[in-house]
Amino acid sequence: MTTIKLYNTLTRQTDNFEPINKGLVKIYTCGPTVYDYLHIGNWYTYIRKDILIRLLQSQDFKIQWIINITDVGHLTDDQDDGEDKLQKKATATRQTAWQIADFYTQNFLELWQTLNLTQPTKFVKATDHISDQIELITQIESKGYSYVINDGVYFDTSLFQDYAKFSQLDLDEQQTSQRINHNPDKKNLADFALWKFSPKDKKRDMEWPSPWGIGFPGWHIECSAMSMKYLGPTFDIHTGGIDHIPVHHTNEIAQSMAVTNQPLANYWIHSNHVTVNGQKISKSLGNGLRLEDIIKQGFTYQDIRLHVLESHYRSQSKFSLDNLTNSHNRFLSWQEKIVLLYQNNQLNSTLPTVNFNQPKEEIINYLADDLNTPMVLKTIDQLFNQINYTNFKPSELKDFVVFLDQILGFQLSSIDDISHKNKDLIIQRSDYKKQSNWAEADKIRQHLLSQKIGLKDEPDQSYWYYL
Repeated sequence: MTTIKLYNTLTRQTDNFEPINKGLVKIYTCGPTVYDYLHIGNWYTYIRKDILIRLLQSQDFKIQWIINITDVGHLTDDQDDGEDKLQKKATATRQTAWQIADFYTQNFLELWQTLNLTQPTKFVKATDHISDQIELITQIESKGYSYVINDGVYFDTSLFQDYAKFSQLDLDEQQTSQRINHNPDKKNLADFALWKFSPKDKKRDMEWPSPWGIGFPGWHIECSAMSMKYLGPTFDIHTGGIDHIPVHHTNEIAQSMAVTNQPLANYWIHSNHVTVNGQKISKSLGNGLRLEDIIKQGFTYQDIRLHVLESHYRSQSKFSLDNLTNSHNRFLSWQEKIVLLYQNNQLNSTLPTVNFNQPKEEIINYLADDLNTPMVLKTIDQLFNQINYTNFKPSELKDFVVFLDQILGFQLSSIDDISHKNKDLIIQRSDYKKQSNWAEADKIRQHLLSQKIGLKDEPDQSYWYYL
């Protein structure tokens, strides 16, 4: 088994990965808040986590992977003030928050399939686990970490000694910062809501009775309650975006450890931001393309997946349609070598035969080195550049393609052969060329081009590829 190394936000270093239970890895991923369509930046994170899952599976780990769906409690300032994002969207569209949640949840799950992302053990909704969240808040209260003020139940961060450690916050500097809005009734600026009370003057679509009053859960308590319910008080890996570090994940750790006195997760893996035109992609800026819009422009999910993996998950990635076009062309160059499987290739014993075992080993090693996907793609490029029409064994190329499908999720094995009719046309074209009937030969080439099939003429035969 290959040693896997991951950059751990908890330790601020690259650590050797060792699961709590041998052969089993428990992972929690922060999923979407379902009040709008996801943008391409959101999908970067999920594609990258999919590669982590595939790597672990390649090493014969059994995976227990939980992904949450936030369908209540995420307020517009990402903390404890403002409107609930779903309630706000519901009001603007004259729907209920339940309808909004259902629509965008279904859209998310459909696109998850479109991108060929690994199916988690379970997608879990916050609204399905209200009793679990109330129970966790009750335990926090029994430990003396909470207090009640006019708008809800809050966690007292001053009582949790290591509150600022994970995110390396300077709480004194935060006193004058605009990052956390000041509520004069809070004991400390960093204190966060465990349970919010419903407004007295109107009824919310989503609200529940609790020991403290009618209301709804705070955003952070949802993840703690659901992760611990399914994975236990301490699990192996917690993943998300780096924007979760200073508030959401810091609060998860505090409220969970206040109850269990154990680490919530041993490894915290965070993806960096994605930018477009020098700005971070975000819903608030309105600069994030939807996945469906990108696909409508002629790109495939393989193009998008390849484009994401061209940058390291800890680097700030740059998205543009020009860059995506380059990824598309890169994928076509791979296809050109893969479709040789469907053509008559006679191994030339005078040429060095391509070795597929060494690249496999290199790809696993690069992935095991903190998911170094750029080097993985470079290795694949180098291998495919070695392949010509007569220096590989088809069975070995096919086995390598299956390996890539398993480890990277491209579904290269699904690339189809062309029809027998088109193959017959290619043979007929060769006959026309032998007869110097260039006009008829060119008609066949143009016909194939109209079906996005290109030809490369070699002395012994013509080889086809997809455009």
